[in-house]
Amino acid sequence: MPLTVQQSLLDLDEPIEFAPLRVERHHLRFGAWVDIQPGWLSGADRVFDEIRAAVPWHAERRQMYDTVVDVPRLTTFYGSDEPLPSPLLTQARDLLSAHYRGELGEDFTSAGLCLYRDGKDSVAWHGDRIGRGATHDTMVAILSLGSPRVLALRPRGGGQTALRLPLGHGDLAVMGGSCQRTWEHAIPKTAKPVGPRISVQFRPRGVR
Repeated sequence: MPLTVQQSLLDLDEPIEFAPLRVERHHLRFGAWVDIQPGWLSGADRVFDEIRAAVPWHAERRQMYDTVVDVPRLTTFYGSDEPLPSPLLTQARDLLSAHYRGELGEDFTSAGLCLYRDGKDSVAWHGDRIGRGATHDTMVAILSLGSPRVLALRPRGGGQTALRLPLGHGDLAVMGGSCQRTWEHAIPKTAKPVGPRISVQFRPRGVR
């Protein structure tokens, strides 16, 4: 069955372009923060269709206890030296690098993409701690395309969810400071009827 995203009537009339970066920073504990800019990319629902068609999506499986289970989302990854599947994603990466270079000290170079097909697709609590993210402050920038899904954040080790951000339709979220080391994030499952969403995660070299 083909995936369909409910397009906003406003989105159909909007040009496909990025707004100037004017993020709002939310300070968390332990030196972590999250920047938010709703609707950074206008015309994002049309971009969703382009990216979904251009990307070679992979269905992964993983070991869980004594059995192998399907990963509840489709994924793909573009390393630092690989061309991205759309000029718009290259532009997004370059704009983010220019904006955050002074604070990050380097550029965003890789892009991981996840396709959440419906409310049953999800990602469990985790931090991006493969590589330098385990020991150093870093940033992960997320561009959301398609229907909104909640990005939840909580302190590492469990406890109450501190922040729930519904991201979709061209929204931008950037997790920075110690966020990957001291906090966890997730896309929870939902029983509500939701359309598909693509998450594009830009990272600097050596962070996964």
